[in-house]
Amino acid sequence: MTHQIALRKECEEFVQRMIDSGRDTSVSDVIDRALHHLEDRERYREAKLEALRAEIQKGLDSGPAIEVTDTRAWAEDIKARGRRRLAERDAAE
Repeated sequence: MTHQIALRKECEEFVQRMIDSGRDTSVSDVIDRALHHLEDRERYREAKLEALRAEIQKGLDSGPAIEVTDTRAWAEDIKARGRRRLAERDAAE
């Protein structure tokens, strides 16, 4: 498939540098490699989004949210529960 594309001057210069360096042999090689890179990035992005969606769903499935009006008391409660668990673990050892 043949297409005609217009590149900004900076892109043209970059493509030429890639060819001059021997990294690529033609404009088509540079564009092909760039598109493969873009495709890999998109696959990675989609995988990250899917993982985030799965984590969000786990949170939703874990039960109803609690409303926290006093964050200081909420944090102290979490600390207290953690200290109790540590004390119970230490007592069992």
